[in-house]
Amino acid sequence: MKLLSSLMIVITLVFSSYVNAGYVPNDEDALQGVKTGKVIFDINMAEPKKMTLYLMVIRQTVDDLKRQGVKPDVILAFRGLSVRLISTNRENVEMEDEIHLDKIAEQLADLNQQAGVKMEACSVATRLFNVNNESLLDGIKPVGNTFVSLTGYQAQGYANIPIY
Repeated sequence: MKLLSSLMIVITLVFSSYVNAGYVPNDEDALQGVKTGKVIFDINMAEPKKMTLYLMVIRQTVDDLKRQGVKPDVILAFRGLSVRLISTNRENVEMEDEIHLDKIAEQLADLNQQAGVKMEACSVATRLFNVNNESLLDGIKPVGNTFVSLTGYQAQGYANIPIY
């Protein structure tokens, strides 16, 4: 009986791996009729290590939209303390955060090269947290107020995804 049970388990595993081979999950139900993926990521976080993880997922989202035949129209809107993580000024940065800030700069440079991706930073936040708009990483446009941006983009049909 043990032999029969073991054999059934092996057959089930082999069959299920055969059936699942090559299956790639998709978002066809949600993307039905969608030609352009309009999304604004509302980014407000102060932890450099956490930011690298979320930027990786945002890049994956851009790639997934493209893979599924949807043109990305993606905006990264940095506000709050996140503006400190997107500046070339590292005067008050902890030594252990340097490597994460390097990674953030690398990830943002990569995203900046992707068609359909734009980045902006809140000038209210840069003023409050003493970040010079001139020190923002390449490709990041200072805007007056990201609350106004979020309002405008949502009125234009962009999905708002908070990243905190």
